[in-house]
Amino acid sequence: MNSLLHKSKIFIAATGFALLALSSCNEENILNLEPYNQASEDGAFSTKENVILSLNGMYQAAQVGQYNNATPSQAGRGYPFGAAYFQQNDMRGEDMVNTASFYAITYVGTWDPAGALNTVYYWIDTYRLIARANLVIEGVKKAVSNGVLTEAEGNDYIGQALFFRAFSHYELLNFFARPYKHTADASHLGIPYRTVASTSIATAAENEKLPRGTVAANYAQLLKDLNDAENFMYSKTQRGTAKAAIVYATKEAAIALKTRVYLSKGDYASVITEANKLDGKYTLTADPNTPFANNYGNSESIFSLENSATNNPSVNGALASQYLGRSLIAISPIIWNNPSWLATDKRRGTNLVTVKSGVYYTNKYKDTSTLSDASPLLRYSEVLLNRAEAKARLDDATYLVDLNAVRNRSLNNPSTEQYSLFATKAAAVNAILTERRIEFLAEGLRWNTIHRLQQDDIAPSSGIPAKYKNGAPPVLADYKIGTPYVIKSGDVTAIPYSDYRYVWPIPTLETSANPTLAAQQNPGY
Repeated sequence: MNSLLHKSKIFIAATGFALLALSSCNEENILNLEPYNQASEDGAFSTKENVILSLNGMYQAAQVGQYNNATPSQAGRGYPFGAAYFQQNDMRGEDMVNTASFYAITYVGTWDPAGALNTVYYWIDTYRLIARANLVIEGVKKAVSNGVLTEAEGNDYIGQALFFRAFSHYELLNFFARPYKHTADASHLGIPYRTVASTSIATAAENEKLPRGTVAANYAQLLKDLNDAENFMYSKTQRGTAKAAIVYATKEAAIALKTRVYLSKGDYASVITEANKLDGKYTLTADPNTPFANNYGNSESIFSLENSATNNPSVNGALASQYLGRSLIAISPIIWNNPSWLATDKRRGTNLVTVKSGVYYTNKYKDTSTLSDASPLLRYSEVLLNRAEAKARLDDATYLVDLNAVRNRSLNNPSTEQYSLFATKAAAVNAILTERRIEFLAEGLRWNTIHRLQQDDIAPSSGIPAKYKNGAPPVLADYKIGTPYVIKSGDVTAIPYSDYRYVWPIPTLETSANPTLAAQQNPGY
């Protein structure tokens, strides 16, 4: 497949074909997205070159987004799968600290349906990506039937769109709905799952009225999308280059994401089945820093979004800018002091952690000059830890192989420091969960874990955890390796799972235009 040539200028609308605006549409109502003019839609998929432009527009929507109606040249904040994905997920958890005002609403839990733009645009830009994915799916099908693409090419492009559609809906579920295990049959409200492209007034109206499905139905559809994506997409070996195999979705990326989704669902046998498919296809790098030092060409990265000097979410959204250059997010003493994180662990070293005025910041995203670090969304180390946890929960002692594979490469002396079999299932699962926190620190995975563990039978979380105080870098004296940090006065208090603030509200911009969703607003808002 062609590279992302000049991706910063490529949106589907930028292929030279106009949108047909509906006078009745509120431009902010994303579920009532204006349909494409039929001639414009046909033109956008009339040649292979235009199809690729449309596909690249989908990647652009995933990487940068369009925060608060910014123009494409002004970029966005990295919604939904650029920098904002990492920041919002980290700020909902307790292992990173909000040091300024940038993420205060998410960090302390003061969001509202109208004014909390970071939460509002998580919804809006994610549905924008879903809309683009649906347009790609429909347009590519026509391109194949018209002989513009071969069936194999068309299937690959459709698979990539299905991958983004599934990933997007899954991410929305983690913020705007209660977790899968909230009810015994997951019959509680999820989100509107959009599978129809808004290519006419009729289909736009259909999307406008779409209600929230149940979480069970949402998961069934997104897993169908991922299964189809796996079947349709090319393998990483067919992408041509090591970089292309990472920055374009592949069959392996769909499989890796399914291990995460099945873990959220509590289907542990399926986690193992999917993870086994990747045996021999990826290897952990010997050094835990390599996936970040060589993030476009290593053996461990399964899927990352590309950034470059000319195309990134800008200083207000790029990973290196937010986590390192501007020092807006620090490592919390809560995880830094965790006794299970050995003092000699390489993930504490200068390759992955930097110190400024006695405060610890991640050094995973290194390019503060041109902001070209990839956004790492799926790594093989996660697949191994997902499988380890699933095996441990099913009393399969081989969980230890996967756990130690990830942990040992960071140890000073693996022969004496590696884990041996734990005495209980709970101890094993908790050790794996702690390893996840250390391995994926500052990678936006913490909230996903907290969310799925609500009401868990072995290692339950209880709402949104208490956090280090908001709005300033941690105090040097609070960093004490091996001495657990104790929440004190002035820190951010926990939000119970029963509290309405546990889930985000559907934005007012949406509910004011869509009475169906207004009637299904999350309670308390």
